[in-house]
Amino acid sequence: MASAISIHPSLDNGIKPGASGNFAGGTLTCKCAQNPVKVKLSAQTAHNHACGCTKCWKPAGSPFSVVAVVSRDAVKVTDNADKLSIVDTNAAIQRHACKGCGVHMYGRIENQKHPFYGLDFVHTELSAESGWSAPAFAAFVSSAIEGGVHPSKMDAIRDRFRELGLEPYDCLSPPLMDAIATHVAKASGVLKD
Repeated sequence: MASAISIHPSLDNGIKPGASGNFAGGTLTCKCAQNPVKVKLSAQTAHNHACGCTKCWKPAGSPFSVVAVVSRDAVKVTDNADKLSIVDTNAAIQRHACKGCGVHMYGRIENQKHPFYGLDFVHTELSAESGWSAPAFAAFVSSAIEGGVHPSKMDAIRDRFRELGLEPYDCLSPPLMDAIATHVAKASGVLKD
């Protein structure tokens, strides 16, 4: 039965809807019991999704992360910034993680030519506030195999995502893939406007 498959603690009991109307954001807090890192998000997130890639932070035992994007202008480290360190300086997304607990607080793209430059990747499950944008799809589902999920479980995982109302993709959602392709086509001159 697909509903017996555990995807992520914030998804396993169903998806909570995002706030309708204006949502002012909130604070993400790492898992440290003392002197936690805190990051203030002053806007609603977008493109929230489950992700099976091996780079995203996942709660212990979860095969998928849940990650959204927000304008980098809306992200501000307010407490214990000295505890943050970039996980992989060679990665496209510079994931700033707490050196104490390992939680990724935000991921930033510094390459101004990248299609997602200006957006930071965040895990809203680290916030006590409710109302964040709800997950809308599952990305890089096959990559969960690289993270240790047995291939024989993939059909049941995809069924569980569909049961939750999340279309599973082995890349990003079609609108995001279109945005990437549009950015690349404009940058190369193939697409004019």
